[in-house]
Amino acid sequence: MSLALGIDTGGTYTDAVLIRDETDVIAKAKSPTTRQDLSLGIGGAVSAVLRQSGIDAAKIGLACLSTTLATNALVEGQGGRVALVLVGFDAADVMRHGLQEALEGDPVVAISGGHDHAGQEITALDVEHLQQWLAEHGAAVTGFAVVAQFATRNTSHEAQAAEIIRRATGKPVTCSHHLSAKLNGPKRAVTAVLNARLVGMIDVLIQSASARLAQLGLRVPLMVVRGDGALISAQEARRRPIETILSGPAASLVGAQWLTGAQNAVVSDIGGTTTDVALLRQGRPALDANGARVGAHQTMVEAVAMRTFGIGGDSAVHISAHGLDGEITLGPARVVPISQLVQEAPDRVHAALDRQLAQAVPNELDGCFVRGLGIQTVEGLPPRPAALLARIGTAVWPLAEIGQNRLDRAAMRTLVSRGLVQLAGATPTDASHVLGKVAHWDRGAAEKALQLLAHRRTGAGKPLASSASEMAEQVVNQLAAQSETALLETVIAAETPAFDAPATTLARHPLLKRALRGHHGLLSMKAALELPLIALGAAAQCYYADISKGLSARLILPEHADVANAIGAVSGRVTIRKSGNVTTPSEGVFRVHFTEQPRDFTSSEAALDYLEAKLREAANQEAQRNGAQGLHVVAERELKVATVEGREIFVQGSVKVEATGRPRIASEALV
Repeated sequence: MSLALGIDTGGTYTDAVLIRDETDVIAKAKSPTTRQDLSLGIGGAVSAVLRQSGIDAAKIGLACLSTTLATNALVEGQGGRVALVLVGFDAADVMRHGLQEALEGDPVVAISGGHDHAGQEITALDVEHLQQWLAEHGAAVTGFAVVAQFATRNTSHEAQAAEIIRRATGKPVTCSHHLSAKLNGPKRAVTAVLNARLVGMIDVLIQSASARLAQLGLRVPLMVVRGDGALISAQEARRRPIETILSGPAASLVGAQWLTGAQNAVVSDIGGTTTDVALLRQGRPALDANGARVGAHQTMVEAVAMRTFGIGGDSAVHISAHGLDGEITLGPARVVPISQLVQEAPDRVHAALDRQLAQAVPNELDGCFVRGLGIQTVEGLPPRPAALLARIGTAVWPLAEIGQNRLDRAAMRTLVSRGLVQLAGATPTDASHVLGKVAHWDRGAAEKALQLLAHRRTGAGKPLASSASEMAEQVVNQLAAQSETALLETVIAAETPAFDAPATTLARHPLLKRALRGHHGLLSMKAALELPLIALGAAAQCYYADISKGLSARLILPEHADVANAIGAVSGRVTIRKSGNVTTPSEGVFRVHFTEQPRDFTSSEAALDYLEAKLREAANQEAQRNGAQGLHVVAERELKVATVEGREIFVQGSVKVEATGRPRIASEALV
């Protein structure tokens, strides 16, 4: 019998699951994600799984982790200060392709060097310039990104520059050709900069997570989920942390397939903060051909084609008085549900809610609170936010008492954006408590929060709702409406051939909405989601029965949907992809671009055979380094030819190799 542990660190909860023989879930648990130290949440969830199962930790043979840390860090602009070394590029030209935003003011140096499209050296690497710059600026950064012109056709200048930097500074260096074999220097530069920024952060996470698992008695190597759903070793994740962006959503897709066996489906994973929607194609996550996009950054990282929407169980409820009926919208910000917050300060929260309910005139801040996280000293925080942070301390405050004027509200926004405090308010989670859909926390506090919302006025001066339960119905219905639109956007965008209009427009079109409800009149219209809808997440059971009806979709709500990400983390495969190209720099010469120096052949077949053999060898070795066993290797060739005077002329060839295998289970742990 083999035992494997899956862990997923989400924005709200950290999940852990224990799987036996790759087929049975024998224990699962959740623990609040501890953002100040993610290893604490990991330890809490894993400890709960061990207690629940009664399993000796030493019997566990594999541990796998999926994480949103890299994604959240890039979206929130966090990470180390890095330096970019451009070789053979004009810095001003490259900066026009989104690199300026990715650098966020970090230093950049452009030096001579680089190659042409055929891999021929244009100019020798200016070693002296690089060494002088490092002597002046190298100590002020945490890592380096190196991008050379046409480095994917000849890697030698990137490799040489990286070695000089390591010798001079001892700091981590990211080379762009390690992250992608594709052309497009500016895009490779963005990817390399973001990777360099994440190295220290992911390194801390993996070290602390490994140490926490070791304290609990697990003596197995840690695997990490990549953004395409495959597993890599923790060592590789520390070297290329950018590949873990979209790790959590990718794990949910793998978990969906493991739980249901579905080959083609729409997968929707609702969490506390977001809903992630993607497609399963032939049993595998559909990948984004353009590379993962996170926040404002377009990268060259292979990752799942995922759309993320700011709709979750803990989404903030916004009331607009425009129009006679008023309007409710949800998200994209997350707040702490009132029913949960009250566990922390029951007397204070209930007393504030009661005072607000007794007021004759509703206030827009009624039912809103701020919660201190105990962080008091923050470098670079302006005076007013710093004073407000000190006042909040570790307590829970009604927002109306702590943010009384415009300046205080601006300071509060600064504290929230920096992650120094958390806001709390009415959410769909509270509405679900009022309606009896869930019973995790304090229903009484949820009813008071929803009653305060109901007291708010429409443009006609009427209350939004007559009772807390009616208000709760409106909130849940709005979550369903926004979720339906998100699902429609995703499937419309994936349609082939593509529609003429944007997916965002079509998903909201009244004709489509009527067709989904089977409109029959002078015109008869019918539409439905053709693929089954797999709903994941702890909140899925509360909302997706109604959502699937609104889309005329067949709903699959699998057992253990609440920990699908953790299941996906441990049920994934190690997959290594390698690619290279053959070009024709002159007639009768076929040049292989894979190793540091290109290699020439006199026939295209010989060049392609050599490239495939090298790629197979590299993929095999890397897969084994990542702990894979039982490898299956496949190769694919793509040729570009031109017809000249009736005969085909070789223009370019590419070879892609994929090596896949199961992660190795520690033999000493088998029972």
